[in-house]
Amino acid sequence: MADRGGDLSALPKEVRDQLAELDLELSEGDITQKGYEKKRAKLLLSPGHSADPSPSPEAPGPSTSSASRHHRSHRSGGARDDRYRSDIHTEAVQAALAKHKEEKMALPMPTKRRSAFVQSPIDTCTPPGKLELSDAVLAQSLQSPDYWINRSVQSSSTSSSASSTLSHGDVCWLLFPFMTLAFSPENSVPPDVTSSTPQERGSRVDLAPAVRGMSRGQSRSSMIETADGVPVNSRVSTKIQQLLNTLKRPKRPPLSEFFLDDSEEIVEVPQPDPNTPKPEGRQIIPVKGEPLGVVSNWPPALQAALARWGATQAKSPALTALDITGKPLYTLTYGKLWSRSLKLAYTLLNKLGTKTEPVLQPGDRVALVYPNSDPGMFWVAFYGCLLAEVIPVPIEVPLSRQDAGSQQIGFLLGSCGVSLALTSEICLKGLPKTPNGEIIQFKGWPRMKWVVTDTKYLTKPSKDWQPHIPTANTDTAYIEYKASKEGTVMGVAVSKISLLTHCQALTQACNYCEGETLVNVLDCKKDMGMWHGVLTSVMNRIHTITVPYAVMKACPMSWVQRVHIHKARVALVKCRDLHWAMMAHKDQRDSSLSSIRMLIVADGANPWSVSSCDAFLNVFQSHGLKPEAICPCATSPEALTVAIRRPGARGAPLPARAILSMGGLSHGVIRVNTEDKNSALTVQDVGHIMPGALMCIVKPDGSPQLCKTDEIGEIVINSRAGGTMYYGLPGVTKNTFEVIPVNQAGAPIGEIPFTRTGLLGFVGPGSLVFVVGKIEGLLMVSGRRHNADDLVATALAVEPVKTVYRGRIAVFSVTVFYDERIVIVAEQRPDASEEDSFQWMSRVLQAIDSIHQVGLYCLALVPANTLPKTPLGGIHICETKQNFMEGNLHPCNILMCPHTCVTNMPKPRQKQPVDVGPASMLVGNLVAGKRIAQATGRELGVVEDQDLIRKVPHFDLTDPRIISRMCTATCAQLHKRAEKITATIMERGGLNTGDNVVLLYPPGIDLIAAFYGCLYAGVIPVTVRPPHPQNLAATLPTVRMIIDVSKAACILTTQPLMRILRSREAAASVNIKTWPTIIDTDDLPRKRPPHIYKPPTAEMLAYLDFSVSTTGMLTGVKRDFDKAALLLLLCFWPSVYSGHQSILIPPLELESSLPLWLSMLSQYKIRDTFCSYSVMELCTKGLGTQTEMLKARGLNLSCVRSCVVIAEERPRLALTQSFSKLFKDLGLSARAVSTAFGSRVNLAICLQGTAGPDPSTVYVDMKSLRHDRVRLVERGAPQSLPLMESGTILPGVRVIIVNPETRGPLGDSHLGEIWVNSPHSASGYYTIYGEESLQADHFNTKLSFGEPHTLWARTGYLGFIKRTELLDASGDRHDALFVVGSLDETLELRGLRYHPIDIETSVSRAHRCIAESAVFTWTNLLVVVAELSGSEQEALDLVPLVTNVVLEEHHLIVGVVVIVDPGVIPINSRGEKQRMHLRDSFLADQLDPIYVAYNM
Repeated sequence: MADRGGDLSALPKEVRDQLAELDLELSEGDITQKGYEKKRAKLLLSPGHSADPSPSPEAPGPSTSSASRHHRSHRSGGARDDRYRSDIHTEAVQAALAKHKEEKMALPMPTKRRSAFVQSPIDTCTPPGKLELSDAVLAQSLQSPDYWINRSVQSSSTSSSASSTLSHGDVCWLLFPFMTLAFSPENSVPPDVTSSTPQERGSRVDLAPAVRGMSRGQSRSSMIETADGVPVNSRVSTKIQQLLNTLKRPKRPPLSEFFLDDSEEIVEVPQPDPNTPKPEGRQIIPVKGEPLGVVSNWPPALQAALARWGATQAKSPALTALDITGKPLYTLTYGKLWSRSLKLAYTLLNKLGTKTEPVLQPGDRVALVYPNSDPGMFWVAFYGCLLAEVIPVPIEVPLSRQDAGSQQIGFLLGSCGVSLALTSEICLKGLPKTPNGEIIQFKGWPRMKWVVTDTKYLTKPSKDWQPHIPTANTDTAYIEYKASKEGTVMGVAVSKISLLTHCQALTQACNYCEGETLVNVLDCKKDMGMWHGVLTSVMNRIHTITVPYAVMKACPMSWVQRVHIHKARVALVKCRDLHWAMMAHKDQRDSSLSSIRMLIVADGANPWSVSSCDAFLNVFQSHGLKPEAICPCATSPEALTVAIRRPGARGAPLPARAILSMGGLSHGVIRVNTEDKNSALTVQDVGHIMPGALMCIVKPDGSPQLCKTDEIGEIVINSRAGGTMYYGLPGVTKNTFEVIPVNQAGAPIGEIPFTRTGLLGFVGPGSLVFVVGKIEGLLMVSGRRHNADDLVATALAVEPVKTVYRGRIAVFSVTVFYDERIVIVAEQRPDASEEDSFQWMSRVLQAIDSIHQVGLYCLALVPANTLPKTPLGGIHICETKQNFMEGNLHPCNILMCPHTCVTNMPKPRQKQPVDVGPASMLVGNLVAGKRIAQATGRELGVVEDQDLIRKVPHFDLTDPRIISRMCTATCAQLHKRAEKITATIMERGGLNTGDNVVLLYPPGIDLIAAFYGCLYAGVIPVTVRPPHPQNLAATLPTVRMIIDVSKAACILTTQPLMRILRSREAAASVNIKTWPTIIDTDDLPRKRPPHIYKPPTAEMLAYLDFSVSTTGMLTGVKRDFDKAALLLLLCFWPSVYSGHQSILIPPLELESSLPLWLSMLSQYKIRDTFCSYSVMELCTKGLGTQTEMLKARGLNLSCVRSCVVIAEERPRLALTQSFSKLFKDLGLSARAVSTAFGSRVNLAICLQGTAGPDPSTVYVDMKSLRHDRVRLVERGAPQSLPLMESGTILPGVRVIIVNPETRGPLGDSHLGEIWVNSPHSASGYYTIYGEESLQADHFNTKLSFGEPHTLWARTGYLGFIKRTELLDASGDRHDALFVVGSLDETLELRGLRYHPIDIETSVSRAHRCIAESAVFTWTNLLVVVAELSGSEQEALDLVPLVTNVVLEEHHLIVGVVVIVDPGVIPINSRGEKQRMHLRDSFLADQLDPIYVAYNM
């Protein structure tokens, strides 16, 4: 907020902080303009400082009452939820955090692009040009006690490029100077985080001191080395090293949960810890409540009580409702309540529908849709339904079609068969409508008919009509909704006899008297608010004063005022109401609570309620509140009231308290805390069980076995006053309402059925009931129980005033990798800085780890007011969890900690030394009946060498045409053009035979003509992909590198490309003055060469094939004339060699006109077509929804005999199947689509022909693949990977599977490297850029055993051969070759071998906004890069989903998640991902990512 009328910089820091808090309250509407100016003036004129308090001429805010203004001044935007307030616990948390202050720890802060930093306030970002700060100020800020948990300061680093380094503006180095490390030589070696060696707990990573006095232009990054020994100057690299050092910190001893290599069981059952506390007491004895008294004048039904009071006490007040200011709005007498309920009952039964076809029959279910602010209408509707003998189902008012929990409410209405809803006229007008004025169809709801129950729409019953009021029986009286832990909403049916008995039990337990006054602050539609304030009150003619939630928000002292004014004897409240009243009590010093005999705390079963009760008593004891009047209770939707503390007499001993060990509670046992006071939980009793009830404590999971006296278990109740069933759900009902407890021997203790309450607790001395939590809040992590409320209390005790918005924190668990993982989601204040948020998250991690001894899986902060809310303003936990799992949470900050909390990872594989030689393995395979894994294509016809030499460089001039996108050439025209190029080369190039010439052309006729022109001239063509005009900086250096490495004497290209090579833009990337001779072939002279070169031998070099592998290695492969001829004969450019017509479509043309390829196939009746995976993917995504339109245009693909995908990778089964299914309607045969396989050493190994058998598909166990084994499983098996055969082995090709380490042959269905023997294998490498020695034996290597004289070429790909039942053309059984992946690209993690494509496939499925993904490793960390196709607000949603899916499906923990824009992942011309280029760009900080998350 702008400075208002004076310079505030001279004010003390605490005053400036209070002024900022005041500004925030005004901006959020939590305070009026008048109140703002008054408080601001008071702050500015306080002793010790002064400033000009002149008010700002802004528009005044909304007006509220004085009580509201005072309340909101205390309840600021960062106020914590004081339901969980405990001074003792806060002190314990601070003590636990103090232990960490002397320990140095570096958590790498996530990197976020400014556009994604949605919550960054403008005034916290220093604009460029204002970065002037003295060392003294900087040192003072770094030495402040609150500075990032007293972390040591490290140096920052930035990159000169416009990348993620400057994501927070030029001031980022100042904001986060503590986030990166300055490495010294002794700590430059990255630690091995995969090691499971135990370490001493006391060791920490020492951090280097800060780097000071650096100039602005100087790089502040540290020089570190990558795993390959390449020095990298990068902030990202420094952060990864910092992450490794953090992960190296010793954590708690891991549980012994490991994978079993050869077992079907995935996770080993953990061995019990001998030090785990165990229950030692005797078996518990069922506890009986006091007998239910017999009352002589007790009515036979609740309706009868209303009829009696309506007739005899017609003017007695039944209900008083308050307006929004807290003043009485109206009072409903018992006479009015009776008469209006009678009218409604008559209207429902007689005025809806006709006499012969009434809409409602007795026993039908009716929804009651009334706001909490209109209790009178709800009372009339509820009792009207009871009198009409229809079953009311009270629900919340839906606010929108996508309301939180709306679909679950629809499930409730559907299961109860509700088709009619009662509501008020005002509520009906407020419901969302369609443009036609009709109420919208809410998501998941059945079709509803809406009935307005205002008095003016009701019909007075005739004199002879009387409602039927039967004696209470087991028929259902009403249905109360209940949400389960999973979010499902079910209806608990309460019978008429249960309703009556419950009212009687409450009357006896609370000692209600006729004519008392009760103040109800709770929701009157369910739970205690209904049981006391609507049902029992009418039974005893009590005057109920209802204080709605909206009134409490505006006037939090209203309920205390009502108690004081009406001398109320009983009040129904929650801890929230106690806290709000405490905050606002100073304005109401004359309020007296001496009339209160019973202050019922509805959520008193929450262990953290004791602090609120004590604090309220301390404040209001001077106002007449008696200590014995505070009565906490325990309730359950299924069992209704379980226990309640009876109002004690003055001077009686105080209620019981227990100080329990949280460690013991996590193991389910009761232990008094005597050692560590930091991990203690104080609980208060909730009194005795209800009259007439019988209670047991049973184990919460498994069979309902009785617990021991010192054991925590679930409370089960047998009582006539409880619910009877989940309406319409008999299966779930049996497990909850018909529980028979058993003893330790497993024998039932009786035949009486008990009802599960969902409460966890124990029975203390004097049969007092203690509750420590709820089943729905139970988090079972690694065999230990943790309560969600306990974790919320610990998080709030970290004092999140600067970070968390109004204490709104949700805690839940998600099941990931065979265990529950704890997730904390909190709303972040709008003015919270990135630094404050990260500081709070890191402190919460430490506090929960110290106090609860459990690690958090994820900690997320979302923008304020974005979490789904319950009708009364709380956080809808189930909806929040669903949004988290589906990627719809949209957090603004997130911290994943899988390394610290996932302790059941598979044991790292220890590779055993190979003691068995290859010969022994061969003999072992033969003994086991397994043949050697090898396969051979059919014989290749013999061709004379001279024929090859004669035929390759010539054309058959009578052949048809070659057609490109824009031009057409017959073979004769192509031959003439090649001759012109030959003449130009000889004339202008001054070349000698054998010189290398670079062909820089896009795919097309020019490239083919230039290629043959070089062969005619006797020079060696080197085809190079042209640089991209819009991305010269990235593509031109590769072109330059190929030209330099190949030692090219000349460049043949087009005029536009020649201009690009000599342009100013090119000069920024390469030295354009040192290009070889450049010849453009657009305007060729009409000359013929004097002669055409004929190679003397077939072994002469024909052309060079340069490419960059996916691992980033530039290689040039030599192709001889005989190899080239055989290749042409087999599959490549067969039109020129064999006289076929070819149509060439450049990929760029296809991108601009997607249907072009398919249209050509249809127009020219093409039988055979070749494409790449990138082309197939382009058509699948772009044309998949247009098949009907293409069919209408006459496109027909039935002519296509074979569509072959040329690739150097594992077949993409999902893509080929999608392509076949999408274009099946256009006539494409399912057998047409197939794949080919080739590698750098041999371009044509497999090709699926039309004569061979269909390609087979097998399913391989992925766990076995990681161990370099092949285990075939059935389709649909867990952890199965579908693999498709790569095609039939081509003629003259022989393939064998070899162990890459021993170089010995392997048996059938064994995973190994694919070696190939073929006459058309490449001759060798022309140049290997950077690594000449490593691959010298790739082309002429030998087996270590078996066939020592045969020369093989190593493909560098892993695969296996399987003999199938299919027959090939010769009648023999078909040998199928399955390619698994590139050996160089595999990731070695935890001793296992992973293929990137498998992890990337899982990542791409994790979220709808992931367009593409790539993975790589760096210093034992797995880095996942995901391209975001949605808005940047969804970027952080991907982080937990990516981490989850990799952990679940591949048993790996992701170290770093990088979210980038679409198109950032580099892809080569073959459609393959350049993962190493991506890795280098990431480490050099050149990706400009949207977000980088470093998982802890």
